[in-house]
Amino acid sequence: MTTEPIGALTIRVVPMPADTNANGDIFGGWVMSRMDQAGGIAAAEKAQGRVVTVAVDAMTFIRPVKVGDIFEVFTAVEKVGRTSIKIHVEAWVRRFRTRHHEKVTDGTFTFVAIDDDGKPRPVPAG
Repeated sequence: MTTEPIGALTIRVVPMPADTNANGDIFGGWVMSRMDQAGGIAAAEKAQGRVVTVAVDAMTFIRPVKVGDIFEVFTAVEKVGRTSIKIHVEAWVRRFRTRHHEKVTDGTFTFVAIDDDGKPRPVPAG
């Protein structure tokens, strides 16, 4: 496992008690939602406009997220196609009391650039 995040810090948030599942850990859907948001931010910057999520590949939950952890999402562009963008997304936490930094989840999200009518459009070069 890597000891440092890959990519740029895109989102930082503290999960709250309302975000927990029946076991008291942060709900996986909450984690995935924040990762999708961060990936969308990175993809929209690359596409210079609107994007939509079309796929999530190889998402792996490594460790639980706890209430009070500082939840950080890092993103890196993996591949740019004609209309699509693959974003590598990693979620890390700084544990509430110890401040220990560890990776908790990673995955690859694919986005498609769209125009104002919701139709795929080319990703600008550069």
